This record gives sequence, C-alpha cells and structure tokens, in this order.
Amino acid sequence: MVIICAVLGAAAPSLRGFFVSRQTDDTAARIVSLTKLARSQSVAQGRPYRLHFDIDERTYFLTSQGTAGFRPIDSRLGRPFRLPEEVALEVSGAYGNRDYVSFVPDGRTEPATIRLTDIKGGVSEVVCTAPTEPFVVVKPAEAP
Repeated sequence: MVIICAVLGAAAPSLRGFFVSRQTDDTAARIVSLTKLARSQSVAQGRPYRLHFDIDERTYFLTSQGTAGFRPIDSRLGRPFRLPEEVALEVSGAYGNRDYVSFVPDGRTEPATIRLTDIKGGVSEVVCTAPTEPFVVVKPAEAP
C-alpha cells in the first residue's frame, strides 16, 4: 500500500499537466463544433449568426440576427459556455481583434484565429483561413 501511495504521489503533478492540456483541447473542439453549427444554421435559416467571446466573463456563446439585433439562440447550444480557469483566449480576425466571429447565409465565414493558451504554456488554435473554409484545430507549429 505504501508503494502504491508513493507512486501515485510522484505521478500526480504530471497528471495535473495532462488534464490542463486536455481542457484546452476540449475547449478548442467545442468551439469548432459551435462554428459548424453557426455556419449550417445561418445557411438553413437565411440569417447571420455570430460566435461571441466575452473575455471578461470568460464565456463564449452563439447569437443569431433577428428584428431586434443579435440575440442568443433559443436552444441548449445558445447558452454561454465557460472557459476553464486554466485557459486564456484571444480572438483575431480579418477585421482585427474582435469579440465575435461572423457567419453569413451564403455559407461564408469571417476568417479568424481563436488562440487558447493554458497555464502550462500549451497552445491550441481554432483557425479559419478563408471565407469558404471551415474552422479547424491546429497546434501553432501547424498553423497555415
């Protein structure tokens, strides 16, 4: 029992780093899923969508344009998603740093890079390089 405790005690710090990088990758995958939903819904419904990022509140969420401007979508996926505490987010796009990415009914998307950095220095980027391309997750060394 003492040997097992010693091995677990030695392995715990490295496992913490694994879970932090896992959170960054999971957040990137969730953002890609939301971009796919926003793009397809924009085309299907014939109205613009946006993926908003609230850096101060550490949340991101989908909105669609209606008669009263952009409002959160009326579904479970329209709720705000919270960034993990260990992850920082930056958004840069074709129009500079903004707090949203746009999707329009003709299927085009605003090119942008969403950079996720964890406290251990791990980085994942969610990137769209052209209006007709989808967002994908890349590691910075792989970025186009």
